Amino acid sequence: KQWYQRRVAITAGGVRLVRAGADVVGVNCHFDPFRCIEAVKKMRDAVQAAGLKAHFMVQPLGFWTPDASVQGFIDLPEFPFGLEPRILTRWDMARYAREAYDAGIRFIGGCCGFEPYHIRAVSEELSEERGGYLPFNCVYWGKCLEKHTKPWVRARSNKHYWETLNPGTGRPFSASLSKPDQWGITAGHELVKQHQTSTTQQELIEGNEFKQKLHRHEVPC
Repeated sequence: KQWYQRRVAITAGGVRLVRAGADVVGVNCHFDPFRCIEAVKKMRDAVQAAGLKAHFMVQPLGFWTPDASVQGFIDLPEFPFGLEPRILTRWDMARYAREAYDAGIRFIGGCCGFEPYHIRAVSEELSEERGGYLPFNCVYWGKCLEKHTKPWVRARSNKHYWETLNPGTGRPFSASLSKPDQWGITAGHELVKQHQTSTTQQELIEGNEFKQKLHRHEVPC
């Protein structure tokens, strides 16, 4: 708890965990796969530089979060009920699996936003590394489209097409990025202390007042 409140760097945190006896270290949740991989790489390098050994894991979100701030996706205005436009495709997940494996990460999973087809894509991408096993109903880079009735769809039955696709959202007025809430407070602040009881009306009022002060630049953010 004290480490988190002091915002210990991920490099130092990884080293401390291994020295404390952890066999597996890594990151979980709050950010997309590629931001999480970069974080684990820093942890890996620090652990190895300290002359220590450990296994590494990553369990990211199934959502893109390039615009998230320090608290990750919970700072995004779409959290938690409007995140669907940010969902990664199965092809994004295949890239994630490959980059994670190539970074030396061997416990590769997912957290919030992951769907069964995401896990299938991870398993499919790493089938050779896992002894040639292919998951049930895999799409194998669109190979299942070879028998489609439409020729232009059959032409998509290859890895290059899906690797280079820039998918549209179908939302003409959708922004590509959002402006996250940046309250400037984390663990230890009275407003964010977790408790089992429901949030009181007074706590809601205090939270809204704090947000209004942020907008008026009356508190640091």
